[in-house]
Amino acid sequence: MSFSKYQGAGNDFVLVDARTGDPGFTREEVRQLCDRRFGIGADGLMTLERDPAGTDFYMRYYNSDGGESTMCGNGGRCIALFAAHLGIGGAVKRFNSSDGFHEAELLPDGLIRLRMIDVKGVEPLAGGHSWFVFTGSPHYVEFTDDVSAVDVAARGAEIRRRPEFAAMGGTNVNFVQVQGPGRIAVRTFERGVEAETLACGTGVTAAALVTHRILQPECRDFAVQAMGGELGVKFATIPNGGFAEVFLTGPAQRVFTGGIEW
Repeated sequence: MSFSKYQGAGNDFVLVDARTGDPGFTREEVRQLCDRRFGIGADGLMTLERDPAGTDFYMRYYNSDGGESTMCGNGGRCIALFAAHLGIGGAVKRFNSSDGFHEAELLPDGLIRLRMIDVKGVEPLAGGHSWFVFTGSPHYVEFTDDVSAVDVAARGAEIRRRPEFAAMGGTNVNFVQVQGPGRIAVRTFERGVEAETLACGTGVTAAALVTHRILQPECRDFAVQAMGGELGVKFATIPNGGFAEVFLTGPAQRVFTGGIEW
């Protein structure tokens, strides 16, 4: 089976061109492909498929635990670059995914600007020190004075499995440090990977929206430092407390292509 490996700010993915037919991956097969010792190695796997709705393609995303999952922001940028390398679409890729329609623009500086879904709002959680927001995937957001000191593995795993998030299959967990006006640092524990990843696109988007709503109401354009690189989040607010024109900008890179015995 032919595949390509891409990364966006250190969040890495196996990509498969599935336009000619569904590979029919089982959960165990996805786990094997994403395994860093016995497979290719990745945080997740994506298939690029024909979209019955008529967009350039459909993006299907699987976490490294094998389960099909919700939207992945870094994955969205990577699959847009994959589509460009396959000769699909123009400078702006229009595609469909689990959470709806997206557009990804390949910018002259090599970055990719991905339009995310509109966001309904930010929900305070019990205790008053954390918030929940759905940015295509579910996210818990908590502020900290020193993000480097947080035990992301232990605290992330505990919060991810709290009963209040069980109905949605658990949540992703973000720890956010404010570094100045329009600047934050974020570390994310991702459900399905069950570990900290070097970046999470929907997570940094959630972190920027919560920072705006709680601490920096005048700012709508954030520079976000993830473990694997810097991302940009820009958005507009709407009267009902939600957000529209939400854009995630950052790098994407093809690391290698290859074939694997299957």
